Amino acid sequence: MLHSMIRTGAVVAGLAFGLASAHADSLADANAFVGKYASKVDKWDGPTTAPKIAKGKTIVVLASDMKNGGVLGVTKGIEEAAKAAGWTVRTLDGAGSVSGRTAAFGQAMTLKPDGLVICGFDAVEQKPGMEAAKAAKIPMVSWHAAPVIGPVPEAGVFANVTTDPMAVSTAAANWAFVDAKGKPGVIIFTDSTYEIAIAKAKKMKEVIEALGGKVLEWVDTPIAETSARMPQLTTSLLQKHGAAWTHSLAINDLYYDFMAPSLSAAGIKGTGAPINVAAGDGSESAYQRIRSGAYQAVTVAEPLNLQGWQLVDELNRAIAGEKWSGYVSPLHVVTKANVEFDGGPTNTFDPGNGYRDAYKKAWGL
Repeated sequence: MLHSMIRTGAVVAGLAFGLASAHADSLADANAFVGKYASKVDKWDGPTTAPKIAKGKTIVVLASDMKNGGVLGVTKGIEEAAKAAGWTVRTLDGAGSVSGRTAAFGQAMTLKPDGLVICGFDAVEQKPGMEAAKAAKIPMVSWHAAPVIGPVPEAGVFANVTTDPMAVSTAAANWAFVDAKGKPGVIIFTDSTYEIAIAKAKKMKEVIEALGGKVLEWVDTPIAETSARMPQLTTSLLQKHGAAWTHSLAINDLYYDFMAPSLSAAGIKGTGAPINVAAGDGSESAYQRIRSGAYQAVTVAEPLNLQGWQLVDELNRAIAGEKWSGYVSPLHVVTKANVEFDGGPTNTFDPGNGYRDAYKKAWGL
């Protein structure tokens, strides 16, 4: 009997040690993944050759919603790159609604541009407009129009520009797991209007659950309506989940633009739980919240201005009849510890890797 008890005790102790060891390994692996993307980006790894820049082109940017910090940042990058190239840019704002984007698409077609940039909305949503542009042989590039990187031939998109959305989601989820010391209680915010948003949210859920964390709730709420919905939604979620809600994971910073009043009213400090983590895009307001410790701890930022330059480069390649560049832009895990570096004049992730000069040189400017 004694020997049996000793053996049983040894098995239990061994199992406990094994579980503790596995838990420590998960934390270490998650921390290492985050660390890989939190370091300074100072080396250009993009294209060094390109077709000579086409002269005198006029392009139209179809923006999903210029109130969205990611869309705004990319559009500014396009305008900056187009100015260097000698191109004319016309930006049409869809103002956050399907009808607004449909009207903007119709207006764009009447302008007969040399190229179109689909900025921040799903290509499937505007299928008739996409097919009309494709039939008119207008070159199209996009930002966040699909969950894939590069060509989307079925939509007529020469190249869809984005960071790796699955790496972005994995980094955000891993950070929350480490910050919660392996015991996060997560609410995920997404918008089923966008295929890429659902793909990112599913990845965050998968990572959290695989690591042993808990997803308390999946909240599908339109990103264009965050100003109206998030205050009351935040209050309701606090009442429902209480202290079990340790971290938020959102597919975009915009969800956190309107949570602070509700969190403050509940007596939660700016650095208190639930701790807000965004899997994109690295807006100016997100940087400000992270820097001041005001209801957001992390954003997994995209180099929005750089991506604007890449969109112009890809459009130039399309006009020249060449293949897309194959370049995947770098992502950056922004925390209070590193928010002061890799930030450009727009207070967003603007890597010091010389991308502006690299593109101008490749274009023959």
